Amino acid sequence: MLKFTCCDAVRQFSTRGQAQVLRGIARGYERECLRVDAAGQLAATPHPPALGSKLTHPWITTDYSEALLEFITPPSQDPAFPLSFLRDIHRFSAQQLHGETMWAGSMPCALGTDRDIPIADYGSSNAARFKTVYREGLGLRYGRQMQTIAGAHYNWSLPDGFWLALRDCCAVDGNQHEFVSERYFGLIRNFLRFGWLIPYLFGASPAICQSFLQGRKSDLLELAPGTLYGPYATSLRMSDLGYQNRAQANLHVSFNSLAEYTHDLETAIRTPDPFYAEIGVRDGSHWKQLNANLLQIENEFYAGIRPKRIGKEGERPAKALQKYGVEYVEVRLFDLNPFVDIGITPEQSTFADVLLLMCLFRESPPITSREQSENDENKRRVVTRGRQPDLQLLAHNREQAFRPLAHELFDDMQPFAEMLDAAYGGQRYHTTMQLLRGRIDQPDSTPSAQVLAGAREQGGFFKYTMQLSQQHHQHLLAQPLDAPSQARFLASVQASLAQQQRLEAMEQGSFEDFVASYYA
Repeated sequence: MLKFTCCDAVRQFSTRGQAQVLRGIARGYERECLRVDAAGQLAATPHPPALGSKLTHPWITTDYSEALLEFITPPSQDPAFPLSFLRDIHRFSAQQLHGETMWAGSMPCALGTDRDIPIADYGSSNAARFKTVYREGLGLRYGRQMQTIAGAHYNWSLPDGFWLALRDCCAVDGNQHEFVSERYFGLIRNFLRFGWLIPYLFGASPAICQSFLQGRKSDLLELAPGTLYGPYATSLRMSDLGYQNRAQANLHVSFNSLAEYTHDLETAIRTPDPFYAEIGVRDGSHWKQLNANLLQIENEFYAGIRPKRIGKEGERPAKALQKYGVEYVEVRLFDLNPFVDIGITPEQSTFADVLLLMCLFRESPPITSREQSENDENKRRVVTRGRQPDLQLLAHNREQAFRPLAHELFDDMQPFAEMLDAAYGGQRYHTTMQLLRGRIDQPDSTPSAQVLAGAREQGGFFKYTMQLSQQHHQHLLAQPLDAPSQARFLASVQASLAQQQRLEAMEQGSFEDFVASYYA
């Protein structure tokens, strides 16, 4: 039976009048994608100047590589805005690529050696150099090919009015920031318990180009020449091959409280690591990495969900969280959907809204080390063999069949779909959840199964993804922006270039002092 942290809270927020406060939920997306040339190879060209400054543009930047685009939507309380604005970013960007396309899949195109993957260059300012050195460190620590993996991040926050009403309902005294942070961390812990539903329902990376392994061995099978796959895999992006790499296996960061989380991150960025020390921090005036510690900065810690707070300029994430509390959560488990031109479908945010609300209201005891191992194992099983007919997951240290567990979670989420439908009107949440539930008993209807079917038919992962990428590019070019939107993007490009020039014209001081100030 589902237990709630406040027994009356779900009932209270399910009434049409009280549910209206949920219309203040703010959402935003970050979408990464590689630029590839006409042959499907990683683009060797610099970030197009026509897209603006990747250091200062608010919506268009790069992630790790010079060829890894990242598109960012501003937060909005309009549920339709993030994907609408993301489509506009894609339509504008497609016009500027000139012979290149945006790779449709999460797992990368055909790759050469590590040296062939260019690290993003943000300019000559200290802030720009800091970003580049951090990325060089990531390449030395984990390999550059891992940094070419792309995904979609969903940023989500509840409005002040909701927190005030929930606090009144639960009759909680004390500091408002502490209450909000405590509840967000409860949400995060439950997401760590149940987030495996996302790669099952939306995972779309069951196969990879063999070049990604760079000669390393794996248990994957050959689907076609040059293509390796897991027969029942859903999201190899989130497996040990991808972001959930073994390099951070001994890094333990607790989500049991804000204080423990920030303490563990602070400790990690100040604890020396023998392997990273052997790499070295500097070679003369050349910086190889920002430090030789377990983490260079907090963002190096890979997690399926993270608490976030926008701090003051130059303020480290852990310090901002300590000072002001959690502002929003960042969900990082979504693969790109290669069947749509912007990589993200509306049902992803619809499902995430329901899951996150359920995680927030549900009781969320601290996670023990044993339970964390269980959570990690469940995610590993789902991403590597989630569509296996007899799949078992761990629940309270017992093996249980996957499908009944998944159906039980959908039952638990039903009140929150109804809550959101009460807030917005209509049946969108209920209808979407019913459609997604069908994927539990019909694994062939999942995106991962559809990707495998297409790759088989088209002769492999690379050929199929390249075909989809080119189709999406033509589709985006056929949808030009209207004149006001085009003018807005052109103005944003010029403004970002001018802002970078101003930063680089300012007196900088030494880079060594800049780095020391960051860690102070």
